[in-house]
Amino acid sequence: MCGIVGLYFKKKKLHSHLGKYLSGMLDNMSSRGPDSAGFAVYNNVSKKYYKYSLCIADKFLANKFELETKKKFNGVKIKNLSDHFVLETLSTPKTVIPFIKKNYDSILIVGYGKSIEIFKQVGNPKDIVKKFKLEDFSGSHGIGHTRMATESAITIDGSHPYSTGEDECLVHNGSLSNHNNLRRDLVKKGNLFKSENDTEVAAGYISRNLLNKKSLKETLTDGLNDLDGFYTFITGTKNGFAIVRDEIACKPAVVAETKDYVAIASEFQAMANLPKVNSAKIFEPEPGVVYSWGN
Repeated sequence: MCGIVGLYFKKKKLHSHLGKYLSGMLDNMSSRGPDSAGFAVYNNVSKKYYKYSLCIADKFLANKFELETKKKFNGVKIKNLSDHFVLETLSTPKTVIPFIKKNYDSILIVGYGKSIEIFKQVGNPKDIVKKFKLEDFSGSHGIGHTRMATESAITIDGSHPYSTGEDECLVHNGSLSNHNNLRRDLVKKGNLFKSENDTEVAAGYISRNLLNKKSLKETLTDGLNDLDGFYTFITGTKNGFAIVRDEIACKPAVVAETKDYVAIASEFQAMANLPKVNSAKIFEPEPGVVYSWGN
C-alpha cells in the first residue's frame, strides 16, 4: 500500500500556492506510506537553463562538486536543500550527465529537465516534507508519493518519484508481475536502471515510448497490454500530468476538478484542505481509461 498525489493548476496566478497545497496532500497520505516519500515540482521559470536534481550525501563531496561544476559548465547556479542539490546550467544533459557519472559515481541523479525538480528521501513523509521545505515551492503542477515498502529495499533509490527521461516522472501504487522480463527487454534497447523497483521499469517503459514519438496517452494506453499487474499511475511531464488505473482497478484513486485546478489522490482525505474542494467535480477514474491534463 502506498499513497500517491498530484496537483495541476489551470491558472498561473495560483502557481505560488503549489507547495502549500501539495505538502498538505502528502502529509495526509503518510498513513499509506510511512517508509519514504518524495515529490516532483514543475516550474517553467527558464527556457534556457537545464536543472539536474541530485542527491549528494557527503558534504565534502558536495563542496568539491560545486567548485568543479562552476569551473567546467556555463552559467552554473546551485540550490541546496538538505542532502539534495539542484544544479542549474546552460549546459545540456549530453554534457552534464556523462560528466557526473564518470567523475562522481556516488552522486545520485534523481531527475533532470528544464522544468522538473525532484526530492525524495527515506523516513516519515511529514518529516521529509519539512526537510525539503515543500511549502515554499511554486509551480504549475506537482506529484508526490508516500511509500510502504513491499518488494524492494527502503532506500533513496527505492523511493518515488522515478524519472527516466527529460522532465518526466512517475509515481505508482501497486505492483507489476512482469517487470523483470520488461527490464531485460528495455536494457537491450539502451535503458539503464538504478534500482530493483518495478516502478522504475514502468517509468523506463514510458520514457522509451515517448522517445519513439508516441504521445503520453497512447503510451499509457499501450501499457494496459504491456504492463501486467495491479496499479494506479500518475505520470508527469513539463506540460501536465495523467492518471491511469489497470483494468481491474483494485488500487484506489479519486480526482477532484474545479475551474482552477485538478487534484488526484489515493484517498479523498488528501484533498480535504484544498480550496472549494467540496464544490469540485469529484469522481473515481474508470478502469483502463487514461485521463490527462495539460498534455
